Amino acid sequence: QVQLVESGGDSVQAGGSLRLSCAASGTRFSMHSMAWYRQVPGKQRELVASIIGGRRNYLDSVRGRFRISRDNDKNLVTLQMTNLEPADTAVYYCHARLGSEYYWGQGTQVTVSS
Repeated sequence: QVQLVESGGDSVQAGGSLRLSCAASGTRFSMHSMAWYRQVPGKQRELVASIIGGRRNYLDSVRGRFRISRDNDKNLVTLQMTNLEPADTAVYYCHARLGSEYYWGQGTQVTVSS
């Protein structure tokens, strides 16, 4: 069982930066693949960034602006977001997966104004 708690969401102007954090509790955190998703009302949740082992993957529209990192000693996953755009406005969710088990956090709101 894994519990995920996100923090760091805020309202910023375009061009600004934010750092989202996801604190995980439970066992075997280091074995889980971790990811950040986002969702806007009326649209499907989309994968923003993932980290599996040492490999990182990004949504095309955020590549070069966002960076996902993890600290297995602290059970922490972060998403550093720079040069934010209004299109990045969404609720951001932390996601953990190990085999057939997966978990979601409660989400944190990011709002980017032009």
